[in-house]
Amino acid sequence: MTSPYQEKTIAVWLLVCCAAVFAMVVLGGVTRLTGSGLSMVKWEPVTGVLPPLNHEQWTQVFELYQRSPEYTHKNLGMSLDEFKSIFWWEYAHRLFGRLIGFLFFVPLIFFVVTGRVSRSLAPKLVIMFLLGGLQGLLGWYMVKSGLVHDPHVSQYRLTAHLGLALVIYAYMFWIALDLLFPAEKGSNPNGRGSYGLFAASISLIVFLTALSGGFVAGTRAGYAYSTFPTMAGQWIPHGLFALDPVWRNFFENLTTIQFDHRVLATLLFGLILLFWWSTRKVVTLSRLRIGIHLLLGAACLQVALGISTLLLVVPIALAVAHQGSAVLLLTASLFVLHEMRGIRAVSGK
Repeated sequence: MTSPYQEKTIAVWLLVCCAAVFAMVVLGGVTRLTGSGLSMVKWEPVTGVLPPLNHEQWTQVFELYQRSPEYTHKNLGMSLDEFKSIFWWEYAHRLFGRLIGFLFFVPLIFFVVTGRVSRSLAPKLVIMFLLGGLQGLLGWYMVKSGLVHDPHVSQYRLTAHLGLALVIYAYMFWIALDLLFPAEKGSNPNGRGSYGLFAASISLIVFLTALSGGFVAGTRAGYAYSTFPTMAGQWIPHGLFALDPVWRNFFENLTTIQFDHRVLATLLFGLILLFWWSTRKVVTLSRLRIGIHLLLGAACLQVALGISTLLLVVPIALAVAHQGSAVLLLTASLFVLHEMRGIRAVSGK
């Protein structure tokens, strides 16, 4: 049986891994926004650790890129120095992914060998490891979609890649919270009454809104309309369901994709505001109260960054901050949901 100290040590390790995944999501946003994601046309999980080290190697890598659709259709005539500027972002993204794997795997082996992993925790850590490996494969599957004919990464694969990153992050964060703040005997794992369901709904909508943001990023729908709160002066823009069949509009129609993201974000902000207002006087647990305030603060930050990104026509710094802020909002929502298990002083609940 593991001790509370050992469990807290593992929790801290998982939180460090969460921080690394957060950084990876942000770095992925920079890679995408700088147009760097297709600069490395080969997937070399082992030999690809080292970058080109001399002019000859740089020339070989650049020649491979020159045979790619992105070079022939978008970057024809790019110089070697210009190529290096996009190569380094993609290289950093892939290298950091390997470092996260190292950061997870090496301590995992240590904890297992020293008997610090309980039987109940072991399968959860194995799931995390498998999900991490799957994420690497999914990342390459995503890149491949832009290396065939059209130099454009599939928005479906990009959103799946982002979604899996958020799932990995959320799962690690939740298990870390379980280890740091184990449920008291007799507490309700799902929260108490309607507030627990409310908190769970908010976490789900945060995740769905982030996925809709993935489609915005993957189709560059953020550039389609740069006005707020209306879209080109219209509350319900024209062409919302221009594609046939109808379902394609939600994933391929720039107007519909941006409209859906706005609707989900507005709904989410309204729900969080209502949750904060309805719980401000009835929740007495200090940690939960802090979490609810942080949730509202994260929501306000995310809305401000989203609107600013839109109005300023997607500057890289703001767009990356908006993507990172989405993870912070997910973190706050999960923390509140986790703390709902300990509610004992909710009026009538």
